[in-house]
Amino acid sequence: MSTLSHDPNCLFCKIIAGQIPSKKVYEDAELLVFNDIQPWAPVHFLMVPKLHIPSMAQLQPEHAELVGRMMVLAPQLAAQEGCRPYPEGGFRLIANTGDDGGQEVQHLHFHVIGGPRPWRKG
Repeated sequence: MSTLSHDPNCLFCKIIAGQIPSKKVYEDAELLVFNDIQPWAPVHFLMVPKLHIPSMAQLQPEHAELVGRMMVLAPQLAAQEGCRPYPEGGFRLIANTGDDGGQEVQHLHFHVIGGPRPWRKG
């Protein structure tokens, strides 16, 4: 599978293009971060690269800087959105990959989930 700049049939590409509304948490030239429409916890947002990368399985060396930025940004946005600081607080970072991994939208994204419990999920 190749990496496209945009897939007109992709839900997240439509959100990035502004065709579908979202509640933005953060945006820059390469990333869009928005709240999940079916949150599992008090804090639940998605980090999505604007470049259409179908999944973790399609990451290439040229994506390392982008994914690294996402990893550095995740704890900053988690704190901004209400997660308590580490170690008492914290958050979960999830990237479902492929059908067996539970991926529902074929566009690389990270779920950042946190906040006061009880919201435990598998």
